[in-house]
Amino acid sequence: MTFGSIDEILAYAIESEKVAAEFYEEISEQEPFVGAKEMFKEFAAEERKHQSMLENYESNKEKMAEYKLEWIPDMKRSDYMVDVVYEPGMHYTEILRLAMKREEMALKLYNELQSQTDNEDFITLFKILAQEEAKHKKHLETLYDDFMAEQGD
Repeated sequence: MTFGSIDEILAYAIESEKVAAEFYEEISEQEPFVGAKEMFKEFAAEERKHQSMLENYESNKEKMAEYKLEWIPDMKRSDYMVDVVYEPGMHYTEILRLAMKREEMALKLYNELQSQTDNEDFITLFKILAQEEAKHKKHLETLYDDFMAEQGD
């Protein structure tokens, strides 16, 4: 994926975060279980924070400088799953699989966007967002593993 300017990169990333937030908001509205509903609402709020970081990156430079980057282990569960399309009423495990794949793609996006600019501020922003998506992916993969273990898988 190639962009002509940093404005194009930001517009694409902002739109991606909006779509992600809308996805989690829709799922949270459909989910019958309170715990899962709240979790997906929290994911939606996280994606809205990412959107805000991208939209207000100039005013967030000080916060970005304080952000501690750390290695988030990749369980790679989603790497071995096929893509699924969301349908209302999907089973919880299918929703987790779908969410894992979406977070995997978001992580790849921010890793790719780092190579699309030589501006250190934007590289830092994309590293932060990649780490945040990696945290989401790990959380979802852990939930999936735990749920499947409870089922005897």
